[in-house]
Amino acid sequence: MVLKTLFSRFRGREEEAAPSDPQRPPELPIPGPPEAPPPGPETPDPGPAETPPSIPEPSPEPVPVEIPPPTGAAQPPEPVAEAARPAPAAGAEAPAPLARAEVPASAGEARTPTPAAQAEAPAAVATFGAMPAPAPTPAPATAEAPSGRGGWFSRLKAGLARSTAKLTDSVTTLFRKRRLDEEALEELEETLIAADLGVAASRRIVEGFRRTRFGKEVTDEEVKATLAEEIAAILAPVAQPLVIEPARAPHVVLVVGVNGTGKTTTIAKLGRQYRDQGLRTGFVAGDTFRAAAVEQLQVWAERTGARFFPPAKPGADAAGLAFDALGTARQEGLDVLLVDTAGRLHNKSALMEELRKVIRVIRRVDASAPHSVLLVLDATTGQNAVQQVKVFKEMVDVTGLAVTKLDGSAKGGVVVALAQEFGLPVHVVGVGEKAGDLRPFEARDFARGLLGLE
Repeated sequence: MVLKTLFSRFRGREEEAAPSDPQRPPELPIPGPPEAPPPGPETPDPGPAETPPSIPEPSPEPVPVEIPPPTGAAQPPEPVAEAARPAPAAGAEAPAPLARAEVPASAGEARTPTPAAQAEAPAAVATFGAMPAPAPTPAPATAEAPSGRGGWFSRLKAGLARSTAKLTDSVTTLFRKRRLDEEALEELEETLIAADLGVAASRRIVEGFRRTRFGKEVTDEEVKATLAEEIAAILAPVAQPLVIEPARAPHVVLVVGVNGTGKTTTIAKLGRQYRDQGLRTGFVAGDTFRAAAVEQLQVWAERTGARFFPPAKPGADAAGLAFDALGTARQEGLDVLLVDTAGRLHNKSALMEELRKVIRVIRRVDASAPHSVLLVLDATTGQNAVQQVKVFKEMVDVTGLAVTKLDGSAKGGVVVALAQEFGLPVHVVGVGEKAGDLRPFEARDFARGLLGLE
């Protein structure tokens, strides 16, 4: 046992004396048989065996760890691999490259624009980024070339669209391959009255159906065509233009009507048409209580080159203004003198008496004046227009009618009622705001336009 202990100590000293070889791995001690416990305290303690120094090994390179980007960070789109394609044949066009799939950008995420988007960017800026050009200032009204029947009829038909729908929808519902018996005729009469054609005109039309179509099977299209013929027959006698007589020089036209019917605008449009015909025209601003009417008529006079006669002050006597204007117009050789008047309710006798005064005063200059009294009616008033004609006709001897605002009304049938009851000439009708939208009244065009026929 003592020898073994000494051998172990000697072996340890040799290892300490030998230089350490970094290339040579350290030798591990060879384990022997299990040692028995020492016999007693007299056995010297050999001490702990010295451990040979370990050779450091090279540390491996750190593996890169991919850290996912936070939400909302910019991520470039992943390239999409293009499928291999065969080379194009000689002379053939090379196929276009595959479109790159777009990666939708999330909220708050920037996206790199594609080349196509960059190419389109300047055009988009030019289209949407530029400030719109200011609208051109409307030039003063100039002479319009007279349109043919097609253009005017199209505007008339479009203006009567609401009246047409009200009338034809009922006719279409009533007559679908139906025999024209008494029950059908009664329903047709009710439909016509509801369309503002009036009781007298509706009965006349139904009697025409009874004479020619009773007991026959009819369609809605046949009923519309026959209705148009019957309505045209009622309107034909009143379709008369407003004729200006040069021998009277000036031909005085007194324009009357209730508030808001469009008297001032009608005067302006008529003056434009007379100027285009080469007639020298004058405007008399007889609506002295409404400053806007005076200013409006003055603007139109400047545009049309008409002679303008304004009141000396707001609220001036309209009769005195008309008297002075007529005397001046005769001296200057005007052909037409259009006299505006204040709008007045037909049921106010005091206001109507003032209108009579205007007529009495201008007759001191010309006993035959006014040569025409034009009553302007608003088609939107419907059957109320019938009552207006009754009162004005008794007060100032109306000679003709102008029906305006047919484009904003579903009551265009009132023209038929007026023609049947009074027989007054319908000189002009208006279906719009432009000067060319006030045209001479034509019975056949109006009747077919009212029924929606070409």
